[in-house]
Amino acid sequence: MDVEARAVRRVSRRLLPLLITCYFISYLDRVNVGFAALTMNEDLGISATAYGLGAGIFFLTYFVFEVPSNLILERVGARVWIARIMLTWGLLSGAMAFIVGETSFYAVRLLLGAAEAGFFPGIIFYLTLWFPARYRGRIIGTFMVAVPLSSVVGAPVSGALLGLDGVWGFRGWQWLYVLEALPAIICAGIVLSFLTDRPAQAAWLPADERAWLTERLAQERRARESARRYSVRDALLDRRVLAVAFVYFGNVALLYGLSFFLPQIVKGFDLTNVQTGLVSLIPFAIGIVGMLALGRSSDRRGERKGHAAFALLLAAGGTAGAALVSDPYAKMVLFSVSAFGVFGGLPVIWTLPTAFLSGAAAAGGIAIVNALGNLSGFAAPYAVGAIKDATGTFTGGLLLIAAAGLAAMVTVLCLTHDPHLEQAAARGAQAAE
Repeated sequence: MDVEARAVRRVSRRLLPLLITCYFISYLDRVNVGFAALTMNEDLGISATAYGLGAGIFFLTYFVFEVPSNLILERVGARVWIARIMLTWGLLSGAMAFIVGETSFYAVRLLLGAAEAGFFPGIIFYLTLWFPARYRGRIIGTFMVAVPLSSVVGAPVSGALLGLDGVWGFRGWQWLYVLEALPAIICAGIVLSFLTDRPAQAAWLPADERAWLTERLAQERRARESARRYSVRDALLDRRVLAVAFVYFGNVALLYGLSFFLPQIVKGFDLTNVQTGLVSLIPFAIGIVGMLALGRSSDRRGERKGHAAFALLLAAGGTAGAALVSDPYAKMVLFSVSAFGVFGGLPVIWTLPTAFLSGAAAAGGIAIVNALGNLSGFAAPYAVGAIKDATGTFTGGLLLIAAAGLAAMVTVLCLTHDPHLEQAAARGAQAAE
């Protein structure tokens, strides 16, 4: 086996299991509110509109602190900063168990958004420091399997935890928040002791693999910067960065529409909480297949735009179809089609900004894509909840987020290629091989 294959395999085995676990916990803590709502809303008198606002308000502070957090990570290193993020979000996620009404619900969700800001884009940036460009679609896809996996595992677990209602005087939704917060606090210590900031510092890599990886990544960085050297300010104002942010906005609208409201939709099939958890995991299991298949296909063909557009078409079409049919079986099939597209598009979309940004500009650009894109995590749940209160059904809200997905598909097809950057990237890859 040559040095390239050995280095990539060793780095993958060392870093990906821990990073996937951390993101699994992150996403579980972010969306467990969807299962808590099955009993929490009634206990605390929270309306569908107020729930949608509280679920989405997380993303306002997430947006504000996203770019500063990622720039700090680029300066101080991923090891310390990711551990800090995990500790604070774990504590605040557990604090959700002690909310008493709408005001405290909003307050803790706002604090949770501030605490978690920078985690996901920090990991995406961190992966660019360890994996050459040709591997990033499949690596990001493998890493982001944690998103649907957290729902595949978390859905039945969350449904079961609601059954602890009354134990030691706590409601089931309170147990859900407390027990699902503990892994984040534990993992903060593991990250601090286990992660390595950059390949040059990796004593666990053999010397030849460390030298190859360091030089390969440096060559790719020089190739990008020879075409154009971006500052952080340039990245934040670049039209392509903003366009990718809009594409991500549409994808995230579909993602959180599915994550925050699917349990309530499935519960409407007249199922128990445990049955709701089991049925709700089906689309997310299909999402894992989509994420791995499209990420690998995109890498193998060296093509991004078409894959992203195809994924968004499936996601929007599946969501719209699920909104318009009433049969529970047909709804779940269409939600599964949507999940294949929603999750399949994520790793492909995240290869777009790293194709032309590096260093601090990449950290800032990735953060702005994530920050702007995740504003739909605020807008979509609030809109879906408000429409549900106004109409009595989820149909209008689902059609609205499907329209956002279609707009994202059109945008990604309109993204322009920069031949200078493409040629520079090709030169960097050829020089390293």
